[in-house]
Amino acid sequence: MPCDNGSQEIPQDDSIAFLTIDGLTFGYTVENNLDGLDLRANKGEFIGLLGPNGSGKTTLMRCINKVLKIREGTVFLDGEDMGDKTRKEMSKLCTTVPADIPTDFSLSTREFVTLGRAPYVTGMFWETDEDLEIVDRAMYDFGIAQYADRRLHELSSGERARALLAKGVVQHPKLMMVDEPSAHLDIKYKIQVMEMLKGLARSGLTVIMASHDLNLVTRYCDKVMLLHDGKIIDYGPCDKVVTEQSIREVFDISIKIVWDNGVPYIIPRPPVDDDSDLFSIEYDDFSGARPARARNRMCGRGNQTYSPDPGRCP
Repeated sequence: MPCDNGSQEIPQDDSIAFLTIDGLTFGYTVENNLDGLDLRANKGEFIGLLGPNGSGKTTLMRCINKVLKIREGTVFLDGEDMGDKTRKEMSKLCTTVPADIPTDFSLSTREFVTLGRAPYVTGMFWETDEDLEIVDRAMYDFGIAQYADRRLHELSSGERARALLAKGVVQHPKLMMVDEPSAHLDIKYKIQVMEMLKGLARSGLTVIMASHDLNLVTRYCDKVMLLHDGKIIDYGPCDKVVTEQSIREVFDISIKIVWDNGVPYIIPRPPVDDDSDLFSIEYDDFSGARPARARNRMCGRGNQTYSPDPGRCP
């Protein structure tokens, strides 16, 4: 499906939509960062959000979970209007998993995962036997039970990623939103985390993931939303949305899509002739005796002498 500069109307069956977003508009200032977004997602679907930095992926998730207050539009989850929900009620319906945990947290892994049960605390004591059982099961399922007493800063990136997912799961949400889950992971843990997210979707949890890894999104997600400048460029099955043309127009870079056993793999192409100045920087001398010369089309010029003022182009 070709990409264009406007939103695509994707036919969907409202009768089975689990998550329904209509006309969502938000802005940090007087201008809109998200402009009239519509989305339908079914129960158990794994949705990937793709777009350049600043396109609105994380902002959209923060609007869904009411961290940010939208200007216009509605968000319905399983037939319930999220606009009417309190923060505690929202935390029982959806959870947000960040890219990483601050390493200065002094909590143990078990204590951190147990925080996910906070929305269900009703009595004087922090957790019940049922809470502890839910936490134990999640830590076992995500392979971190053996690290229960370790401090968070003692865990590897992959172990912290699994702890984040376990904390989200013990909330018993209907919707999980995940922000860059593979950002700091090596290839083994990237695949491991994506398999876990896919498994959660198969179990009936609706998952929305923001990512910059096109290959992971097209490999694991059921649908993908392509965002650019706060607008939905396209939304639908990955093979229809992620095309060489759409990626070129949205990310301003050329790719080649190679299919293997029904799975698409995206290979970035080297810059073509008319793009070479965008990336090319030439240094005449590192000794400081002669000024560096740089060709940098991002400044709108070519073959310019380096300027020591980082606040302006040469």
